[in-house]
Amino acid sequence: MAETHKSRVAALTQEDGNEVCADCGMANPEWASVSFGVFLCQRCAGVHRGIQSRVKSLVYDNWDDDSIQIMQAVGNKRAKEKYEVCVPVYYKRPNSESVDVMRKEWIEAKYERLEFTDPDKQEAYNCQIKTGMLWKLGRDRKQSALRKFVLNRATNKLVYYVNEDNGKPKAEADLDFVNAVFVPEKIGKIYALQITYFRSGSTRNLYVYSDESKDIVDWFTAIRAAKWERRRIAFPDRDLTQLAEDLTKDFLMEGWLYKMGPKSEPFRKRWFTLDRRKMMYLEEPLNAFAKGEVFIGHRDAGYSVSMGQAQEGDRGSNSQNTNCCFGFTLHTPERDFVMRADTQDDMEKWILALQKVVELPLTTQDSKLAALLVPKKASNSFRLIKR
Repeated sequence: MAETHKSRVAALTQEDGNEVCADCGMANPEWASVSFGVFLCQRCAGVHRGIQSRVKSLVYDNWDDDSIQIMQAVGNKRAKEKYEVCVPVYYKRPNSESVDVMRKEWIEAKYERLEFTDPDKQEAYNCQIKTGMLWKLGRDRKQSALRKFVLNRATNKLVYYVNEDNGKPKAEADLDFVNAVFVPEKIGKIYALQITYFRSGSTRNLYVYSDESKDIVDWFTAIRAAKWERRRIAFPDRDLTQLAEDLTKDFLMEGWLYKMGPKSEPFRKRWFTLDRRKMMYLEEPLNAFAKGEVFIGHRDAGYSVSMGQAQEGDRGSNSQNTNCCFGFTLHTPERDFVMRADTQDDMEKWILALQKVVELPLTTQDSKLAALLVPKKASNSFRLIKR
């Protein structure tokens, strides 16, 4: 009888919608929530246990007729019709690769708070002005302090204050050029964001985190909501879903590389971040500003990437820390950027990521980015920032 029950449950996963996890879309779910009648992957099943959802393994647990009937009556498609009827187009749904905090808040919002059944339950991020406190890493990256943050749709600004009662903000960011990325491992806090924006032609990095998972996801979503609303007003004829496609973007690549200076100077170890068409390198991963930034244009404009170095051989006393076998070069109209990775796998990943960027057509936003990054007196694709 037990095997018959398991066979019946397994057959349900072949029905339309049940072949993927109901919450992150991962294929071949092996778990289920009997409480909500949905099929789940292992990671989402773990979150469901935290909300007192009755979770069962499709493989190892015993099933009874009542549980099977619930799964038959509901299933992923009917559950979505109930719990996801009002998901905003700007809300970033988790996928199988998403960080844990996104998965956690999506599931709790969906099933516990019923956030996506009524737009009035989304005021924490769908609001004209959002105000709150976040922990912000100091410039020394050793200490954190609570700071007051304010997001204002009318002014299209995100600002923060050192003193909560101080009328003058410490810094303000134009939301059109704000990006927000979850970086728990980099900061060492599970509810953490890296917020980037432009200041005086250079990228400024803010590293913030919250004590509660809901707070940081609400801020992340509020940024996306404000940017989407501005686009919706500016482009009333555009598809609403299309307007939400690149509100925020995860970094394409991050990691340590060795970079040669512009005049065949010694290789120096730097932390590289590939943020769409912008490649930054920093002395340390949590620096407020990059040492340098490179705008990466389209291949038709003279941008490309190749394996190997423009000039081989050891240079400088620190060359023993690099491996000449894992070199690659980013070619721009103005100069070549010679880099080395520690392993062949890292080198291949960087080359592939850069190749994808140079193949992408430029957007209007890309052109604005280039204008912000490139010095006004020249058309260089590279900007050296000394601090």
